[in-house]
Formats: sequence, C-alpha cells, structure tokens
Amino acid sequence: MAERSFKAEVEQLKLGDGEPFHGEGILAVTKALLQAGVAYVGGYQGSPISHLMDVFSDASDLMAGLGVHFESSASEATAAAMLAASVNYPLRGAVAWKSVVGTNVASDALSNVASGGVTGGALIILGEDYGEGSSIMQERTHAFAMKSQMWLLDPRPSLPLIVDMVEKGFELSEASNTPVMLELRVRACHVTGSFTARDNRRPPLTVAEAAAAPTRDTNRIVLPPANFLHEVEKIEKRWPAGIDFVRRHRLNEHFGTERDEIGIIVQGGLFNSLNRALELLDLSDAFGNAALPVYVLNVTYPLIPDEVQAFCAGKRAVLVVEEGQPEFIEHELNTLVRRADLQTRIIGKDVLPRAGEYTAAVIKDGIARFLRAHAPDRAPAEEPAQPPALPPGAVPQRPAGFCTGCPERPIFSAMKLVQKEVGELHVSADIGCHLFSILPPFHIGNTTMGYGLGTAGASAFKPEGKRAVAIMGDGGFWHNGLTSGIGNAVFNQDDNLTIIVDNGYSAATGGQDIPSSRARPPHRQTNNPIERAVRGVGIGWAQTRTRTYDVAGMRDAIRDALTSPEKGPKVLVAQSECQLNRQRRIKPQMAKALRAGERVVRERFGVDPDTCTGDHSCIRLSGCPSLTIRSNPDPLRQDPIAHVENSCVGCGVCGEVSHAAVLCPSFYKARIIANPNRRDRLRHRLRGWVIGALQQRSARRLAARAF
Repeated sequence: MAERSFKAEVEQLKLGDGEPFHGEGILAVTKALLQAGVAYVGGYQGSPISHLMDVFSDASDLMAGLGVHFESSASEATAAAMLAASVNYPLRGAVAWKSVVGTNVASDALSNVASGGVTGGALIILGEDYGEGSSIMQERTHAFAMKSQMWLLDPRPSLPLIVDMVEKGFELSEASNTPVMLELRVRACHVTGSFTARDNRRPPLTVAEAAAAPTRDTNRIVLPPANFLHEVEKIEKRWPAGIDFVRRHRLNEHFGTERDEIGIIVQGGLFNSLNRALELLDLSDAFGNAALPVYVLNVTYPLIPDEVQAFCAGKRAVLVVEEGQPEFIEHELNTLVRRADLQTRIIGKDVLPRAGEYTAAVIKDGIARFLRAHAPDRAPAEEPAQPPALPPGAVPQRPAGFCTGCPERPIFSAMKLVQKEVGELHVSADIGCHLFSILPPFHIGNTTMGYGLGTAGASAFKPEGKRAVAIMGDGGFWHNGLTSGIGNAVFNQDDNLTIIVDNGYSAATGGQDIPSSRARPPHRQTNNPIERAVRGVGIGWAQTRTRTYDVAGMRDAIRDALTSPEKGPKVLVAQSECQLNRQRRIKPQMAKALRAGERVVRERFGVDPDTCTGDHSCIRLSGCPSLTIRSNPDPLRQDPIAHVENSCVGCGVCGEVSHAAVLCPSFYKARIIANPNRRDRLRHRLRGWVIGALQQRSARRLAARAF
C-alpha cells in the first residue's frame, strides 16, 4: 500500500503520437521509458524517487501488455544487478533509486557493469536530493560517475527536455557501451508541465525472448584477462564515443547572448534557480533570455572539451554554478581551460558557498559578487547590511518526529522506562522512522550507519553485564539486515538485543509492501513472518509482540531480553501497523460508511482537567503531537495541564504510558459514534441518567457539608 495511488494518472501513459501530455516529472519519465522501448524496469524506493516506483507499480499491467518486465527490487543492489540483462543482449533497461545512498548499496553491481560495459542501453535514474530537500548525508552522485566512468545526465527541469534525455540516455549508452546515470532533483521530480507524446514502443527484444536464446561474451565478464582490457576500452573506445555523441546531439544547451566578456556555466538541474536569480537582477526573463551567455550542462560528466573551449574563448571570467563540494566541475573546467591555453578565469566557490543548497537567493548573491569583481558596470548596487528580522533563537527548531499515533513511539517510551531500571544503554540506530528516537523527548540512539545496519553497528560492543541494543525496521531488515545484521550476529554469537520494528510496510519510503506485510497484493508473496526468518538463520531467543501500544508489555519484554541468562543474539519483533497507512486504509472506509448512513465509531483520548496535576511526565515519555498543554482551569494552581487535541487517532499510547510509568489517572477514552443505533441511544440515555443521579447526590452532600 503505497503513500498514494497513481491509477488515474497512469491513464495518460496510454497517450499516442501527437497527443498532449500534462503532468508531473515523475510520470513523464515513465512515459518516456515506454516511448523509448524499454524492456525491463526495476528499482528501490526512496525520496525523491519513491513516486517513480509507485507509478511503475500502478502501471505494471500496461507495461506487461507491452512486454516490459517490472520488479520492485529488494534493494538497490538487486536493482543494479538487473542491468546484467543489457550486458549480452540489445535490451534497454532502467533502474531507479535514491541518490548516493542507493548508489553506495548498488556499487558492486555498478562497478562490474561499468567495467565490462553493455550492449543494450542501461539507464540508472537517481533521485538527487542534495541540500535542504535531502534526508541523507550531503554527498553527490558525481563522484561515483567519475570513479566508474559512467556518463551523468543532469537535465534542466523541463518536461520536454527530461523526456528527450531519457531517450538520448539510452542512445548514449548504446553508442558508447556505457551505463548512463540520469539524476532528477526534487524539483525536477515534481515539476509540472506538458510535452507532445509519442506512441509507446514494444521492445524489439523482450527479456523472455532473450532468455529463450541465451548468448554469452566472456570479454564482458570482469575476470582476467578481460578485465585488464576494460580500462583500455573505456579510454580508447567508450570515452571518445560518449564525447562524440554528446557533441553531435547537442545535449548541452546555450541561453542568452552569443558573445560577451563574461559568462555562466551551470548544472542543468540548477538552471531554473539560476534564471530566477538573473531575473531578480534584471538580467533575464521568465523564458531564459539572459543578458549574458549561459552554458547549460545537461551532461555534467563527461565535459566536452571543444564546447568548453568555444564558450570560454574571449571571456575574461566565467562563473560556474555547481552545487555541493568538492567542486568537481570547477576543477575539470580549470584543467580544460589551461590545456586550451585560454586566459579565462574560472570563478566558482570564490563567490558561491562551498556547502548548502543553491536556492535562487543564494545564486543571486553569488552572481552579484561575481559581477562586482568582473563586470562592475553591470553589478547591482551593494545593499546595506540589514539586521535579521528575528534573532536566530527567536524561531524554535522543529525537529523531525513520529506521527500522531505512530506505533514506534511506545517502543521508545518502554525503553526509557527500562533504562530507569538498568541504566543507560548503547543503542545502535538504523535508517527509518525509528531514527527519530534520537531526538526529543526520547534521546535514544548513539549511531546510525546505514539502512539495515543497526545490528551490525552494535556488533563491536561486547559489554560486561550490560547488553547493547540495536534498532532495525522491517524495511531495513529485508533490505540488508537479515544477512548483514542478524546472520552476522549469529555467526559471531554477539550477545546483544535487536528490536525489529515491524509496522507492516516500508513506511519511511512511502508505505510500500514488503515480504512481511500483512496485505496480499497481486503478483507478490507477503505474510512472511520476521521471527520465522531470524530463527531460520540461527536465532534462539526470539519473541514477537503483536501490539506495541502495550507499553507495559513492551517494557517487560525488553527487560527480559536484556536480563536473560541465555547468551547469544536476541531478537524482539515489535508489531503494530503504521498509523499513516492505517489512516489511509480506514478513512475511505469510514467516509463511505458515513455516506451510507452506517454506524461508525471513532475512539479518542482526553485528559480530565480536574485530575491532571500539571506534572507533564506523560508528554516527556510520549511526545505525541496531539498531546499538548493548556491553561489550568483551577485558579489555585499555576502549572498548565496536559491536553489532547482533536488530531488524536485513539491509539491509546498516552494512557498506556501513564499506566506503565504509574503516573496520574488523568486520561480517559471516549467513543464518538456517528449514526448511532437504538442500542447506542438507549445506552447513552441510561448513562446520562446514572451520571446525573450521581452528580445530584454529590451536590447534596456538598451542600450538607457547607451547613
């Protein structure tokens, strides 16, 4: 069950030659693949490319009708290994994943396919989410493309160009026998636009037909002596072929004036931000008609020496707008300019920040500094320094946190209670929603090393008398954790505890189904219990808790695992459905029932203002977004009381925490009934009568005491 359905949008993928296509960049890429005659598609979800995988999944019937094989891969390494189909056969294949972290996981397969080369077109679609839009370490794909010598496309965020670059990416790969990377930034993934569609093409050769007539070329396999020749082939054959293709097909673009003493070279994905910055400086318009030459690198690797030389010739200085560091493009441009014996100065990080996202405002400031130094007659007046509208500490930070009703929250509430008994624990965290536990109010988690590597990250710890704890999600478990974490712990008999958060989906990447999901999607096998898998690789102590909201039960289970006399690795599977996916599932059902006049019950929790003491331990142990504070109704008490807002989804964790921690009995549960039946109405009248009678009796007693 993915974050959203693209069933309606997928209908546009059926558009034929000459028909107008309007939609998001993600959908346009899928259409481009079908128009290009792709034979197979695979990948692993992750922002900002998750929706591409969801579109593939929703369009799987259409793709199957064209003979296109689609797989939602178990990991990025699995997806990259699919490119083996393009090594010996003229099959066009595309795989997709999230930026540098996915590329790191896929590096073995990518290095092999880049060394041996390909016969068919191999396209790797990457969600390049550098800067403020990123949820990962600030690294770029550029370094990997250079290391393995794969061509890197960074198209200007324009749907017609992106669609064309998909087709040209396949052609470039085939012309140079080299895999091609196509990176799409967050804005390119979600930009909306139009292009003229073409007919979808059935691949000339399908994967089924290729498998029926197998061929092999040992020169493509990375083994001696062939692998020694691969490097020579890269330099003497593939590199010139790639350079020639990019030059002949003019994949890079020029905007603005033809001649000037200054100019700008920009990564294609940053062009829209650059043009907006030039607009703000009155140096361009919305259509890219710049008042100075702009060279747009839709291909950021390799650079084309002839094009660079032609652009830089006759210019005093050229500004390079290259996001991130190290400044690979700037270094290469300096080399090419020196080799051409040009005296053009290459300016980049001199005037632009070395780190951080290049927004339009950042680029505008950089261009202004560049103009003041190299074209002062066109430079804007230097604005006087303005004090910040607000001091830095005036706006409170808003750290990432668990959703309302998240089933992972009570796990960490239980861990905090256990730590009160056994002392602080070393906790090896993992990638996923559960990583939010390192932030307030839990402050649990010491390190994180990669998706599914929580248990492996704890393997170095052999504490005497206190076990280390590892956290892992069900998505990370099936991605990498079963072998790298659990299997390794069994082999080395690490005496640690792994808590596997089983919320039923790959929740952090958009709610996709995984092998242990309880859903039963077509064409996939699910309902494979995690406990059975870990016992299958040798775990002896394993336990599954089927309701994480039972904080007391979770506390006892964690304590038992940490104090058990049994040696060796232990696994506690903590199960409860992801609340976001649950709400996506039940809200349409409830809305449908309401429209039909059926009885619908919604539970929510509240705090009795007369009972709450204002201690706020419930907030410190829970941190639920629906749990907040409000003014105390008692004029004799100053402390604000706890309050549950209407965003409550009725998970009950606040009350469970209070019970497990032996806190105040302020919480109550209410059942809100829409379209009540006769029994509900009778029960409501009876309760009202009983409560009214008790209130009257209490009032009489108070009145008697007053006299």
